[in-house]
Amino acid sequence: MQDSEELAQRVEREIAASKATSPIPPGQSDSRHKPDPALVEAINQVFALFRLNYHNQYYAAFSEAEQLRQIKKLWLDSLRDVPAAQILQGAKLAIENSEYLPTLNRMHKCCEESLPALGLPAPRAAYIEACNAGSPPELKHWSHPAVYWAGRDSGWQKLAANPETQSWPLFNRHYQTRCATLLNGDEVPPVPEPPKDRLPSKALDSDAALEQLQRLKADNDL
Repeated sequence: MQDSEELAQRVEREIAASKATSPIPPGQSDSRHKPDPALVEAINQVFALFRLNYHNQYYAAFSEAEQLRQIKKLWLDSLRDVPAAQILQGAKLAIENSEYLPTLNRMHKCCEESLPALGLPAPRAAYIEACNAGSPPELKHWSHPAVYWAGRDSGWQKLAANPETQSWPLFNRHYQTRCATLLNGDEVPPVPEPPKDRLPSKALDSDAALEQLQRLKADNDL
């Protein structure tokens, strides 16, 4: 394997310079959806990167042009809810960490794991943060608003009470959706102010506390 930094720079150059080969033809990826041109371009660039980095494996796996087009259509349909920037970053992560062509399942995982490189907390770190939100969660110092909203979407009680086998997939689904919203150019709202009736009471200063204690003593004198 090449040095990680050198390989990362190479991948970045290839993403910027590579031309799509065996492109996904125009039209619909299936009968229900017209594909986003940015996603089509991202998938074509991903396979161009795979061709450059996994040369022999690539041609062994995709020996026929029609087969390659069908596989690209499958990837396009499966990754249709993932932002183009996240797809390209996921491909870079896959190339940096494996000598073998990634499967579609592995590509999904690489896209999820690519979030820190795009300025967002890693999914597992975000999940742990949400599970330790406290009450009210609006008072917590959140690493990113997307983490708060994914926790709220999942349900704070569910995160606190359900086993990880249930709460982790639930949270990760909502977190990926919130991150996709942000990466597609839409805003994630800021964390709201806590309800006024949930604000912690302010501690009395020493003089006020002494005065209150004296009043209590006076009230209890016979």
